[in-house]
Amino acid sequence: MPIKTEDVKWIETPKLGVLDHLYLPAILEGLKTTVFGHMLTPNITVQYPEVQAKMPPNYRGVHRLNRDEEGRVKCVACYMCSTACPAHCIDIVAAPSPWPDREKYPETFVLDELRCIYCGMCEEACPVDAIELTTLHVLTGLSREEMMFDKEKLLSVFDQTVKDGTDPIRTSAGRLGPASEQPKQAPVPGQPGAQP
Repeated sequence: MPIKTEDVKWIETPKLGVLDHLYLPAILEGLKTTVFGHMLTPNITVQYPEVQAKMPPNYRGVHRLNRDEEGRVKCVACYMCSTACPAHCIDIVAAPSPWPDREKYPETFVLDELRCIYCGMCEEACPVDAIELTTLHVLTGLSREEMMFDKEKLLSVFDQTVKDGTDPIRTSAGRLGPASEQPKQAPVPGQPGAQP
């Protein structure tokens, strides 16, 4: 069905005055934003690395492999994370499990942190919550090999985050996915939902 002629809105080219041809209004608008706007607003720059930024609890940073209650790697080598990864940065070699409660475990688990796009698809796909992204954002290395995180290094990230008390809050899927979850807060007295 063609558009009716009365529904078409014709836009005319704006007429430029002498000041517009000299670009003075555009220059003044830019000065208003950069000079006056930034000089009068409070400084919000973080003096990194002396002052560490506080990341939100659902920040997607360095990966970790979780341990189970007995301290073993939680991964069951199902390859769901490496299959879901759009960057193809996870490499797993499975082996028969030495423990009776599972069939397989990862003999090697290597994650290329330089290739990763930190999308969180690996933790979404994991059926046993074995892999998570943490709030650690300081990630440096002098070579590509240092940025290849093997199973032991990923488990050491788990140990470090547990020791520091910075566990990720993504333990089950919310309405918008695990990365959208916020920690449950105790109700404030006097607000709806609070017990008298």
